[in-house]
Amino acid sequence: MGWITTHPWAYPALEVLHILGIALLLGSLVLLELRVWGWASELSLRTLAGLALRVTLLGFALAAASGSLMLASQWSELQGNRALITKMVLLSLAGMNAIGFHARGGLDKADRTARLQTALSLGLWVLVVVCGRFIAYA
Repeated sequence: MGWITTHPWAYPALEVLHILGIALLLGSLVLLELRVWGWASELSLRTLAGLALRVTLLGFALAAASGSLMLASQWSELQGNRALITKMVLLSLAGMNAIGFHARGGLDKADRTARLQTALSLGLWVLVVVCGRFIAYA
């Protein structure tokens, strides 16, 4: 993985891909969450969810792949980084929350619990981004 840190464009390119992945992930989640909260009720929740889930998964895959490469290129410097560890814990919680949301049929219910789960999701993802920014400074 040394080529990532020595090539003048590799790490910046990975950072751009990481940011694009985050934008796709968060953008699609926010739209879906707003619909679960009752906004744009003229839109079918199932139809929007079908599109949003694909975009969210694409964004996550892009962010995870680029982030993994950046992490691997600096593992010895980052392995004890508190912001990184916190980010990984928050990512796990966000994943468990998403699994719980879909397992209980949150899209079909769009009830108070679904709204709480989507609010938790948004909060967790914002904290993931904040921790990601702090990795360089921790």
